[in-house]
Parts: sequence; C-alpha cells; structure tokens
Amino acid sequence: MFDGFATRQGEFGRDPVGSGAARRVPLVRLSKNFGLVTMDEIRQLFDLSGKVALVTGGSRGLGREMVLAFAKAGADVVIASRKLDSCEELAKEVTETTGRKALPVACHVGEWGQVEQLGERAYDEFGKVDILVNNAGMSPLYDHVNNVSEALYDKVLDVNLKGPFRLTAMVGTRMAEGDGGSIIFVSSTGSQHPRANIIPYAAAKSGVNAMTVGFAHAFAPKVRVNCIMPGPFLTDISKAWDLEAFNERAKRDIFLGRGGEPHEVVGAALYFASGASSYTTGVVLPIAGGGVG
Repeated sequence: MFDGFATRQGEFGRDPVGSGAARRVPLVRLSKNFGLVTMDEIRQLFDLSGKVALVTGGSRGLGREMVLAFAKAGADVVIASRKLDSCEELAKEVTETTGRKALPVACHVGEWGQVEQLGERAYDEFGKVDILVNNAGMSPLYDHVNNVSEALYDKVLDVNLKGPFRLTAMVGTRMAEGDGGSIIFVSSTGSQHPRANIIPYAAAKSGVNAMTVGFAHAFAPKVRVNCIMPGPFLTDISKAWDLEAFNERAKRDIFLGRGGEPHEVVGAALYFASGASSYTTGVVLPIAGGGVG
C-alpha cells in the first residue's frame, strides 16, 4: 500500500550517514501517467525566487496577504496604494520577516498618469516585473440608483476598470517583449450576480472579467493572464457591514456558510503567480465558498 513515502535507493540516494539504507522521501502521486514526485518538486512549482511582483491595493486586505505570500515564496515586491505610510509600514514588515526587497509607492490607480508612473518606478527599481496583481478597487454604496452622480460613477469605473487596463497594457507589453510573466486581475462575484446597490461596481468588474480573456489573447503565449473572483471576504472593509445580517445570509446562500478570511486568497494567488499554472490562462476563478454573490 502506498503510504506517502517511497524507498528508492537509486533515485533518491543513500542516507547521509552512509549506512547503505535507502532514504524515505515524502512523495505525491500526481496521476498514473506522471507517477511520483517529491514534495520538494511540488514546492518548486510555487517558488518565486528571483521574481518581482507588483500589487496594487497592496497595503491592506487581500492585497496585503498576497504581498506577504509572494515575499515568503521568494519574490521582491512593489506595494502600491494611495496611502504611502501604509505601504511603507508593510514594506518594512516584508523586509524584516522575509529578507526580500520591498518598494512602497503611493498611487491612485484611477489616475492614468499615476498608473504609468507606478509602472516606471517598478522598472526603474528592479528592471522588470514578473507578476502583476490588479487588486485595487472600490465599491461605494448608494441609497438609490437614481442618486448615483456622474462623479461617483466615473470614480468607480476609473479605479476598477480604467487603471487596471492601463497598467496591464503597459506592464503586459513589456512582459511579452521580454521573458514573459503572469498577470492577475481581482474581480468580484458581484460581476455575475449584481445587486441593486453595486451596479456601477458590478459593471466595472464585469469589464475586468472580459479584460482577463482579452489580455490573455493579446499577450499569449509568453504572458498568462488570469482573474481571481472573490465572494465576500472579511477584510477591514467588512467592519462597515451589518455582520449579524451577513452571517445569516451566509448560512443560507454560501455553501461553506461563512465569509472568506483574507489569507484564503493566497492559494489561488500563488497558483496563478507561479509556474504551477504554466498551462492556465484566460481563467476567471471564483473564490466564494460556493456562494453566488
């Protein structure tokens, strides 16, 4: 019976004390076609050593979790958000806990010019960007759709759609002309199941879903472009929710019966960022506990 280990003296070598006994190595069975691989090989699939990751909205919430995960996996990081002090605080934590380089950059992603400056800062500092995560977003609520002003509508579309478009066009072009890379959009299940109080936001995130596929075509085959589509996550934004009402709805509408914890985005982010997803592009992946919006 396979017990998760293998004894292969010829393939894996003798024990370190030279007794001649074969060494038992943890293995994972991928399939009957691929046989057995070591856990070290599995870890290498997600290794980001030597990579540079740029994350917008990177100082808090899901962005913060992705920044920390990428750094722990070996990447240097560019942390962008509107508040420079928050970026600087996280950059210090990254360097102290992982030893990786971290560049904090203040950027309003709804401003075309600031987005271009962000890209230039990243290339000036590191010479390349291997991983781009378009995570920054906003979803201001309103009491009635007729009360949505032009200014509010434009702000929501600028931050959630225009900025990610420009940054992806700029960075993705350089990736495609260079050694390739991975681009990750962050959408929302609201894009597929919009409610009355998020219509501009849902429309913008629907555009993000479309851009994922479009850019995957545009930058293939050297650049992979995918999208994480979260459901409700219990980030700092959720502090403004009526959590009692949310928890009741979650028990009814979400298969797992709860909202997501911020760290639960990391698995998908590492998959898309790393070589583990080498044959995956143009995908919009829901991470919503089985919920629909």
